[in-house]
Amino acid sequence: MTAYRRNFIPGGCFFFTVNLAERRLALLTDHIAVLRGAFRETHRRHPFTIDAIAVLPDHLHMVWTLPKGDADFAMRWQFELLPV
Repeated sequence: MTAYRRNFIPGGCFFFTVNLAERRLALLTDHIAVLRGAFRETHRRHPFTIDAIAVLPDHLHMVWTLPKGDADFAMRWQFELLPV
C-alpha cells in the first residue's frame, strides 16, 4: 500500500481521485443517475460543496470544499459507498 498523509483542515478544499476496482468497467458513466443520487443524499446529510467534478467511465476526479470547522471528508466518502 502506498504511504500517504491525510491533511485534515477544517473547512478545507480537497482534491480526490477515485478508481473502480475493475478498471475495464464503465460503471460510473453507465449508472450516472445512481452516482448523482448518492452525492445528493450525502450532501443532504453532510453538506459540502462540489467545486469541480470530472466523471469518466472507470474513475472520477473531484474538488470538495467542506463547511467551516469540518474536516471529515472520509466520512462523506464512506457514506457515498454504502449500499442504498
